Amino acid sequence: MRLPFSYRPSLLWRILFSTSIAITFLLVLTGWFVHDLTLNALSRSLQAEIQSGFRAYQSLWQSRADTLRSVSLVLSSMSDVRRAFGTADRATIRDTAAEMWSKVAQSSGLQSNAMFLVTDAEGVAIASLGGGDELASLSVPVVGAAAPRFPSQSDGFALNNGRLYEMVITPVYVDTPNGSLLLNVLAAGFPVDQATVEELKQRTGGSDLIFVARKRALISTLPPELAGELAAAYQRSSGLQDLKVSNEGEYAVLGSELLDIGRAPAGDLLIVRSFESIRRDITSLERQLLVVWAAAILAALGLSFLLARRVLRPVKELDRAASLIAEQKYDTRVPVHADDELGRFARTFNAMCVSIQDARDELIRHEQIATIGRLSSSIVHDLRNPLASIYGGAEMLMDGDLTESQAHRVAGNIYRSSRIINEMLQELVNVSRGRMQVPELCRLSDIIGAAVDAQAATAEQQNVEISVSCPDSIELNLERARMERVFLNLISNALDAMPGGGRLCIAAETEGSHVVIRVEDTGPGIPPEIRERLFHPFVSSGRTGLGLGLALSRQTVLDHGGNLAVADSAQGACFLLRLPLAQ
Repeated sequence: MRLPFSYRPSLLWRILFSTSIAITFLLVLTGWFVHDLTLNALSRSLQAEIQSGFRAYQSLWQSRADTLRSVSLVLSSMSDVRRAFGTADRATIRDTAAEMWSKVAQSSGLQSNAMFLVTDAEGVAIASLGGGDELASLSVPVVGAAAPRFPSQSDGFALNNGRLYEMVITPVYVDTPNGSLLLNVLAAGFPVDQATVEELKQRTGGSDLIFVARKRALISTLPPELAGELAAAYQRSSGLQDLKVSNEGEYAVLGSELLDIGRAPAGDLLIVRSFESIRRDITSLERQLLVVWAAAILAALGLSFLLARRVLRPVKELDRAASLIAEQKYDTRVPVHADDELGRFARTFNAMCVSIQDARDELIRHEQIATIGRLSSSIVHDLRNPLASIYGGAEMLMDGDLTESQAHRVAGNIYRSSRIINEMLQELVNVSRGRMQVPELCRLSDIIGAAVDAQAATAEQQNVEISVSCPDSIELNLERARMERVFLNLISNALDAMPGGGRLCIAAETEGSHVVIRVEDTGPGIPPEIRERLFHPFVSSGRTGLGLGLALSRQTVLDHGGNLAVADSAQGACFLLRLPLAQ
């Protein structure tokens, strides 16, 4: 299927199109690479922030634990405290512990929510100070869990009634003759409450925190529903986790175990950062990349267009010069802009033009000389027959043995031959100058008959039968002499093709507003190698002459608004003449 139109883009646009595809592909690939690198960098930055927050939490938590240890050691080493503990009187112990705790807590800068608990050696609570009354029921298991490490201090987290506490357990010993004797136990700590997690959030770079126990969020800086979903989805591990929460988005979570006094997991601390900030950064980055990508594409295409047009300017000049050369304007030259490949090509092209022009001039000179020779030979050939007729007639008249009728006939032949020579020479002049005489109304049968009569003697000598079928009613507006010359050439060529005899048929019939004349012989026909060039000047089959007659005959027919062509024939040559009828 062929399209109704075809578009072939220029070399400039093909270069620009291929360049744009390559640039677009490279920029897309680069953009994807930059986007991926940036996403990884943002993810690493988020992970680093979470790790930093976790380290800040550990430092703060360790500082708080160290403070509790120091305060507990100070209290346990005070002589007043030991004497009070040695009395085993609960009131004395409570009053002394309260007084000493108040002094030590103020000097150590402990927070108001810090708590202090005194138990006996069996872990039974004796006194609960500093807001620690709710821990009285917790004292026994805490002290019991720390007992295996006595006399060393123990620290850890404790869970009671859904609340989480950070505790430090310090045993108080007294020296006796039988060795050290455990008097009482000091349990100091902090409750993990909302104020605690808010303080931790501020000191850990703004990361949200969730204290988790048994897959349940105890306290958090996040909304309760979100904190609960994250706590339920969290799986205990040491690495960073990516948790997706329904309708809430994606979060990066780093967890740490909270160990109790017995060094068993009491819960987990989750440090949480939302991916929303990364998502905003990525969205902003994508917009910037899109703008930069579009600007880069446009700038690259514009620059490519300018560079390609500059590079292809010599090519366009060469293409234009080649078109002019194809129009035979051999004086065309192209400018040389540089000494590169295109510059050398331009110089070579100019040298080729000079060579073609010189060769053409030399060819024209040789062709002119050859044309003069061919034309002279053709004229000699065409003049030979009428001159031979004149010479023979004149010789017969010189003998004087002719009757009056024979002399009249010979004189008529001489007259017709001389007229043929004159008309032929005039036709050559007219053709060379493009002249045409005024046509006259003629009967086609008269013109064909005159040509047949002129060649009748030759036909009789060669035993060639000439038959003419032309109605007398066919009339045409013609230059009589030129048209007789056309039929004379056709008949002469047919006779030359049948030296051993044959048949020549001339038939005319009307077709609409035209008449078609068929001239067909029984000779060997037209050689295939000259069939396509038969009406060109100086094309001949090689028998006699150089082929100027058919070229002039066709031009004559064309001048009369008709056409002369070769037709297919079962045997011999066949010519078709098509001429307009007289209106």
